[in-house]
Amino acid sequence: MNEPSDLVPELAGGRRSRWSDLVPRLISATVMIALTTAALYIGSYFLAAVVGAAFAGAYREWETMVSRAPLTPIGMVLIGLVALSGLIFPLLGAAGSAVVIAVACVIAVAARGEGVWWRVLGLLIYGAIIIAALVLRGDTIDGVWAGLYVGTVVWMTDSAAFFTGRQIGGEKLAPDISPGKTWSGALGGLALGTGAGLLIWTLATDSPWLIGLVLSAAISILGQLGDLSESAVKRHFRVKDSGDIIPGHGGLMDRLDSLTFGMLLVFMIGALHLGFDSVAAGLLYW
Repeated sequence: MNEPSDLVPELAGGRRSRWSDLVPRLISATVMIALTTAALYIGSYFLAAVVGAAFAGAYREWETMVSRAPLTPIGMVLIGLVALSGLIFPLLGAAGSAVVIAVACVIAVAARGEGVWWRVLGLLIYGAIIIAALVLRGDTIDGVWAGLYVGTVVWMTDSAAFFTGRQIGGEKLAPDISPGKTWSGALGGLALGTGAGLLIWTLATDSPWLIGLVLSAAISILGQLGDLSESAVKRHFRVKDSGDIIPGHGGLMDRLDSLTFGMLLVFMIGALHLGFDSVAAGLLYW
């Protein structure tokens, strides 16, 4: 049996190991936020290139996961088409991006192989998010505010869930899917993500704060559901981390999964409210 004095260094060591990835995580987050903010502000081809490259990188991880094999020439072609679907947007719009993704799906089906329908699912998901994100940004200042709003809710939810979960711990949220996630982390993420989103909402628009509150909470919850969904897919394929390209964070799939459902939600709300050509305004102004 350990003496009390023996437990002190063990507990201290446990705390140190629990936060050992904090510095690289913060550095990586700072770089990613700076790049995303700059791309969001500049827009046009720069934003399209950043979005296309990010989701092409995420699809690369998806491709190797669902095919259970190293990258093949067909896989490289599909990755390139995902990147092209973003880059072509400023030139040909959403229709052009959708055609590129459709071509990628046809190639994936024709190539057959293991996980063919998982390949198609990944192409459709990432293609839809690329189109939704670029349509939301558009070419107006409303798009900048809308992108900042959604990004703030998602990032603050992720960060608060991470720190709250590690600091408080407690009952597991979904132990069969993601053993590391806790209810305390989920609630902490919901609280900070919603609060931060409401702050940006009040700065960006004079629309009723209650709408901003409900939307922020919905985006935060959907962000966490997106994270859990990706964890479920990884567990299905018996993969722990999708990649290690981002120090302290893992792969691009791990960083972008929280955007999936939230981005599609705000795209649909904005389009249904004021039309496909005014998605950002349709999201912000009520």
